[in-house]
Amino acid sequence: MTQPTTKPEVPAAHYTKQYFEKWNYADRGLGRFSMYWFARRYYAALARRYAPPGGGKLLEMGCGLGHLLGLLQDDFDCVGIDLIDYSIEQTRLNAPKAEAIQMSADDLSRFETGSFSVVIALHLVEHLPDPQGTIQQVNRLLKPGGLWLFATPHPDYSLRRFKDRENDAIGKDKTHINVHPPEQWRAWCEANGFQMLRHFGDGLWDVPYLPLLPKVVQFGMFGLPALAQVITRTTFTPLALGVNQIGIFRKL
Repeated sequence: MTQPTTKPEVPAAHYTKQYFEKWNYADRGLGRFSMYWFARRYYAALARRYAPPGGGKLLEMGCGLGHLLGLLQDDFDCVGIDLIDYSIEQTRLNAPKAEAIQMSADDLSRFETGSFSVVIALHLVEHLPDPQGTIQQVNRLLKPGGLWLFATPHPDYSLRRFKDRENDAIGKDKTHINVHPPEQWRAWCEANGFQMLRHFGDGLWDVPYLPLLPKVVQFGMFGLPALAQVITRTTFTPLALGVNQIGIFRKL
């Protein structure tokens, strides 16, 4: 697949503290044993498993509230970047051993070539005007064999036909300016020197999908396999069965 010829405009006005009070952050718990809590531990486990031996430096682009870096700061020399000043404040609280820098992921030129063992971007690439360009920069930053781990929405997952695409977990966040199917992300990664290790879904957790059935029942039907994947720290969910797609790639 080819890159879109026009770059969408970055909705920079939304990137303030208020971002964490609306859209996906607004309707999910962040406390102990919440989906968010489990997910951060899952991604930390993936980073440890697939990172090259020896630790090294880890960069998280779009570090958000800093909880993932807090889990990884004893395993890696961690750096987090984010556009939002509130994110940097929270990262310094939640990951005090990490370096937190307020900056855009569009331009990573301040970092030296081959200086990182791991680069992570959880729900960041869909916010970028030129994600392919950023992937190319990620390759430059990584050492040979380095890990590139990202998560981003899957616009055509199997049950989305039952959702209102303007107001579901993907569509309601109006800062999602580059949402693409799995084959596009894979093509961009492979064109920029990465080998795919895993590319899979995160489950059908955005219930309800069906009328009449209570939401809690539907979460049991559709969401529990996602929880099982997280708890077992496996990667078995097909792409079609994930609201989001998770990519684990290695620099050649």
